[in-house]
Amino acid sequence: MERYRHLNTYLKEKFGERTLKIPIDGGFTCPNRDGKVGTGGCIFCSKRGSGEHLSFTPIDVQVKNFLESYRGLRANKFIVYFQNFTNTYDELENLKVKYDSALIDDRIVGINIATRPDCIDEDICKLLSTYLNKYAVTVELGLETSNEEIAKLLNRGYKLEEFTNAVKLLKKYNIEIVVHIMLGLPNESIKDIKNTVKYINNLEINGIKIHSTYILKETVLEKWYNEGKYVPLKLEEYLDKLLLVITNLRPEIVIHRISGDPPKELLVAPKWNEHKKWVLNGFEKIMKEQNRFQGDSFYN
Repeated sequence: MERYRHLNTYLKEKFGERTLKIPIDGGFTCPNRDGKVGTGGCIFCSKRGSGEHLSFTPIDVQVKNFLESYRGLRANKFIVYFQNFTNTYDELENLKVKYDSALIDDRIVGINIATRPDCIDEDICKLLSTYLNKYAVTVELGLETSNEEIAKLLNRGYKLEEFTNAVKLLKKYNIEIVVHIMLGLPNESIKDIKNTVKYINNLEINGIKIHSTYILKETVLEKWYNEGKYVPLKLEEYLDKLLLVITNLRPEIVIHRISGDPPKELLVAPKWNEHKKWVLNGFEKIMKEQNRFQGDSFYN
């Protein structure tokens, strides 16, 4: 019995069998880095973005290498996942070339695009919708928090209204949406977490990724940590906050992840983030002990 809506189960239901993601570095940058919005990026983001483990080579080569690796033998269906930085931040013709260059194998059944809400417009939605006749199309948007003041501290670089508008535009074109949030952000309260979940519940969000705020080398957050201005969550604190999120979240929202995958060579703290099973097993234990389920507080 699943106590929350697992991604693997959802993918099996949708595609009829196990389906894996192929992470792609599309060679994109970010408007929060190249000067359009800012130059420093978010305070938690490393120089390599969310794809620290990826090596940028031609996109079709990345896909072929994955399919020919031991990981490619673990499934018959795959989703290409444009992961690193802002994957709609380019000219339309360049976006199409990059997306098309990943869709090179009949076993590929979907395309996931990680981006920012301020890099979503009508033309981009129209382009993404052209893939819907053959592929499942999902856009992942980084929210982190609905608190505008905390967002400023993070140097997120966009307003909450832009997120809301991006979601509405994507849903107009029947594109699935996954939202990213982080727990343990600077100055974050329990009320802030509840407000973020409430905000998500009131939008047409299909999935969510959740992880703790961890500290990577050569980031602003590392500087704050070293100066004693920021203290990360302990594992027990994170699990308590995770329980709050999951039990208040609409039950049909798919949980794509509840733990991050920080690169060990860059992780400063907290070190428990190196042990994904600690989070997965610890959370399952709490859910069972308290007999809790996703959304059981949503109805109350």
